[in-house]
Amino acid sequence: MGTRLYIGNLSFNTSESDLSALFAQAGSVVNCSLITDKFTGKSRGFAFVEMGSQDEANKAIAQFHGTDFEGRALTVSEAKPREERPAGGGFGGGGRDRGDRGPRSY
Repeated sequence: MGTRLYIGNLSFNTSESDLSALFAQAGSVVNCSLITDKFTGKSRGFAFVEMGSQDEANKAIAQFHGTDFEGRALTVSEAKPREERPAGGGFGGGGRDRGDRGPRSY
């Protein structure tokens, strides 16, 4: 399995194919995922690129971190493992708390 890289500070006009072509200069690109907003479909300014090997990933970091791409200085680093988050939306459960007032009668 390859090494996954985090790519930050991307232009909102960057496409996955542009990014894949850039990182192909450092080695084989296994996968490229540009992260988009789920409502608008527009880029959120970062992506993940999976390189074929650790050596290719290290080369990509050395070659592209801090370099200008489409007018922005790229941030390139090894991606951290995804953290587990609790399920649910944090809205709580049940109805509203009425305290000691008991049921309302109208």
